[in-house]
Amino acid sequence: MYQTKLLDSYKNAKNYVQDKQIAADLGIPKQRISEYRTGKRYMSDTQAIFLAQECNIDVKEALVYIHADRTQNSSVKAIWDEIAKKLNSQGFQTFGIGISAISLAGFGQFRVMAQCALCTIG
Repeated sequence: MYQTKLLDSYKNAKNYVQDKQIAADLGIPKQRISEYRTGKRYMSDTQAIFLAQECNIDVKEALVYIHADRTQNSSVKAIWDEIAKKLNSQGFQTFGIGISAISLAGFGQFRVMAQCALCTIG
């Protein structure tokens, strides 16, 4: 799960020993970090961006993987995974407006927008 990778990267970047230190930086209860690690809860986009920026991880990468983790719909998850794989193979260099359009689109238009984004980066 990408959330765990993001939390561990942040923890290492800050030389933290305990997860409660991460929770304090995020302004959330310390048990929330455990819930993120187990997949009981998912961090927000804002939290993912904060953590990624603090440990020099591409925020676009973080958002794609967080959304892939978060979705419960297997067909939507497959789309996010496909986007992540394509972007990863290109080093996230051509990642642009496509993902913004996907995140703003409604679920009914999601597949069309995802295909458009994949065509743009493919």
